[in-house]
Amino acid sequence: MTDAPHLLVDESDGILIATFNRPEKYNALSTSLIGLLGEAVEHFRDTPALKVMLIRATGRYFSSGADLKEGGGGALPDTGSGIREMHRRLRMRSIWDEIEHIEKPFVVAHQGACVGGSLELSLSCDFRLATASASYAFPEAKFGVLPATNGVSRLVRVVGAHWARYLIMANKPASAAQALTMGLVHEVFDDATFEEDVMAFCRHLTQQNGEMMGAAKIAIELARDLGADQAAAVERMANSTLMLAPAYQDMMKQHIASIGSKKRD
Repeated sequence: MTDAPHLLVDESDGILIATFNRPEKYNALSTSLIGLLGEAVEHFRDTPALKVMLIRATGRYFSSGADLKEGGGGALPDTGSGIREMHRRLRMRSIWDEIEHIEKPFVVAHQGACVGGSLELSLSCDFRLATASASYAFPEAKFGVLPATNGVSRLVRVVGAHWARYLIMANKPASAAQALTMGLVHEVFDDATFEEDVMAFCRHLTQQNGEMMGAAKIAIELARDLGADQAAAVERMANSTLMLAPAYQDMMKQHIASIGSKKRD
């Protein structure tokens, strides 16, 4: 198993499926896994036929987070600014940021514990799905530090300061049911049907209009941070482009025609 690739990549019906494949190491995020994930994200970005990227895992854990045994003994920078620069330039951060910015949907599926860096990855995805037995935690507080690869900044944007305090300051884990309550995950499925439910969700996303999905991803992010008037302007601007598309105009003509035929009947 040690010679197996740390990430398996497959494509099915417009879905790129990236599977963490280190179950014996709790799918810890090794340098190899991160590198392969970065390549998969770039391939997804650059391939028009791919509509959705699914990130999932094999084994009991989704991921235990960063692989601390891999290069964990190296000396840290001896200044605060050096540590801040180290965090800024992490390969993980650049991949998480790319996931946030690509105008296609990313889905992450948690079949088990999602911890530390893997939770930071998940927060960067558009949709988070869980089994009833999944769980969530940021263990960094045990070492007296913060989850600093978008952990604090993205968590607050997703669940708010209220639950961010619970997960980070109180250093409390969350069950799948709690994660659903706090808005950390979108849906919780039965363990027995989880893979089928996740693939059905991804296939549903592939049927949505790609231009709408890209515009919505940008508009939603902007609308959250802008005032009401500016947010409304963003949605009008985005929709003005979408409504000029031939596909939209053709569908509206067909819809109006179908309404007219129903009235005549």
